[in-house]
Amino acid sequence: MRTFAALGPAVLSASIALAGETGPGSWPSFRGERGSGLAAGPAPPIQWDGVKPVNVRWKAAVPGLAHSSPIVWGDRVFLTTAVPREGEPYLRTGLYGDVDSVEGEPPQAWRVLALDRRTGAVLWERTAHEGPPKARRHMKATHANSTPATDGKRLVALFGSEGLYCYDLHGKLLWKRDLGVLDAGWFFNSAYAWGFGSSPIIHGDLVIVQADVDGGSFLAALSLNDGREVWRTSREEIPSWGTPTIVPAGDGVELVTNGSRYLRGYHPATGAELWKVANKSEITVATPVYADGLVFISNGYRPVPSLHAIRPGGRGDLSLKEGEARNDRVAWYLDRGGTYLPTPIVVGEHLYTLANQGVLTCYRAATGEKMYQERLGGKGGSFSASPVAAGDRIYLPSEEGDVFVVKAGAKYELLATNPMGEVMIATPAIADGTLFVRTRGHLVAIAEAAAAEPAEGKAGAR
Repeated sequence: MRTFAALGPAVLSASIALAGETGPGSWPSFRGERGSGLAAGPAPPIQWDGVKPVNVRWKAAVPGLAHSSPIVWGDRVFLTTAVPREGEPYLRTGLYGDVDSVEGEPPQAWRVLALDRRTGAVLWERTAHEGPPKARRHMKATHANSTPATDGKRLVALFGSEGLYCYDLHGKLLWKRDLGVLDAGWFFNSAYAWGFGSSPIIHGDLVIVQADVDGGSFLAALSLNDGREVWRTSREEIPSWGTPTIVPAGDGVELVTNGSRYLRGYHPATGAELWKVANKSEITVATPVYADGLVFISNGYRPVPSLHAIRPGGRGDLSLKEGEARNDRVAWYLDRGGTYLPTPIVVGEHLYTLANQGVLTCYRAATGEKMYQERLGGKGGSFSASPVAAGDRIYLPSEEGDVFVVKAGAKYELLATNPMGEVMIATPAIADGTLFVRTRGHLVAIAEAAAAEPAEGKAGAR
């Protein structure tokens, strides 16, 4: 079922060309422009030490617990967090398969912060919502998993069941919207709640939210101006955690989503489904990634840990038939090779996937030919964050506290292993040669020629 309101000319024109293209100094949403994970401009350093520190420009303490990524616009860095009223929030990291939820948590304060990009000082802090959590979370998740997004004028922050909030870049609340209880958990047993994870994206004058939850999954677009719902499309999907992506398709654009039953393309101005490709992964987390005319979608959970390369622009059911590895719209397909939590990245001619265990695999993006498969640093580890890249450098944070730097190319070359001294689950941001790394308790700016004594940003309101 699809519902939509009257569309203004700004929304319609936004469906013709990609909106919000930014320069090297910005990283406006999860994984930057269009979720690609690629930064324009100069690359961050190859080597640093987050403990001593070396090549650390600043390190700002951040309260609470969150896996949302930082975003960057102009002279500001924005991020979100959830701060419990009392006690230390529980977080269990590492490689394990337990499905348990965290029980009996205290009331939280869901906060949005703006930091000075040059110093890490907190410019403003706003509490979006306070109260008991409306949904539980997995032991490895948080109550602030979704990365905010900005168009340079407005900032949207999604806190799952606690609502969607829009601010101007000075911290003034423009509007808020209750989207209901967004309870995402184990498809097999809904008693296990794991927390909401998809991030909002901005397209023209729309903010788009993918909400695959336990009953009543939907895709919706709201007006960025006032928060009214422009359209809503029902999705016959079990819970998922991936963020949608806007991709070019012919003379227009499409909205592409991951999902357990189908990978789908939609018209972003109306929410009308354009095409679908059958999928057989019971838990989907990765975000679709576009490069050179193809959309790459990775899924690492049973029964089929698949990797698809799809040409956007098709119509109808484009699913592969039994035994097929390609068709007119599916450029290539692997029934083994998909990865679970980290979103893939395309750098130049190559597609890179990262497994939870730290196995990095490189494919020729156009054909799916495997170039190499290596365990990072020869040891691997536990990985939840997605890789990001600038120039020919790929940055891959581990939960154990190391950021691996690998040279992009058809041969595996580890350039450095950089300690941060804290758990890392959030995906970093890159802007104008600076790598912004969110650790368990800090936001850290990594850049060349760091000051001898980095400025310490405080998490108090300004």
